[in-house]
Amino acid sequence: MTSLWKSFPVYETMNQKIKRYILHILYPTKCPVCGEIIDFNDDFCSVCREKLTMYEGSYSIRGADGFCAAFLYDGNISPAVMLLKDGICGNADFALGNALAERLVNSGIASEADTIIPVPLHKKDKRQRGYNQSELIAKQVSLRLGLPICPDAVEKIRHTASQKSLSQSERITNLCGAFSVKKPELVSGKRIILIDDVCTTGSTLAEIAKLLKENNAAKVYCASCCKTELTD
Repeated sequence: MTSLWKSFPVYETMNQKIKRYILHILYPTKCPVCGEIIDFNDDFCSVCREKLTMYEGSYSIRGADGFCAAFLYDGNISPAVMLLKDGICGNADFALGNALAERLVNSGIASEADTIIPVPLHKKDKRQRGYNQSELIAKQVSLRLGLPICPDAVEKIRHTASQKSLSQSERITNLCGAFSVKKPELVSGKRIILIDDVCTTGSTLAEIAKLLKENNAAKVYCASCCKTELTD
């Protein structure tokens, strides 16, 4: 697998590039999979990049107008995802965000959207982790696509149990009433890309997509860096 994102128009400012370069000098950029030092403008090392499996499947999110994912979630990409979930981040947001932006362009979704919204974390979880991983990824996608990001449009108002061990029906029940549109004016009439890090059954994306549509979003396209093979 070769990365094509560098051939896309990038809306990153020179100051942002310089900042990343300076950080690279102080804290060398590492491949988020194996930890090998790479160039400041690289996503993965060449060895790990070739092992990654692009997501080629077709999946529908209930209530959404489309869905795409960059990678199939497996043991080759999981170290990068776990860096984000463990509160370390490293180069994972840059690498995963670039890959997702590329997939959004190739799928045609990027040209249909005008706003990006990341799946929110509950304030307790965000405080514990130090950041919202979906927001970090969404910021990278925003830089690649030149689309505005609205991280405060939706909030998670109820803390929920982990979705990992729940069935699909239990996941839906667990998320019911967990989210709220905080700023309806940022949603109404918009064609939105809703971004999460990993999609398993799509229950979280479906719940938020429904909420966005109830607040007059024109279109809601869902996207995740990784899609698991699990569908139930």
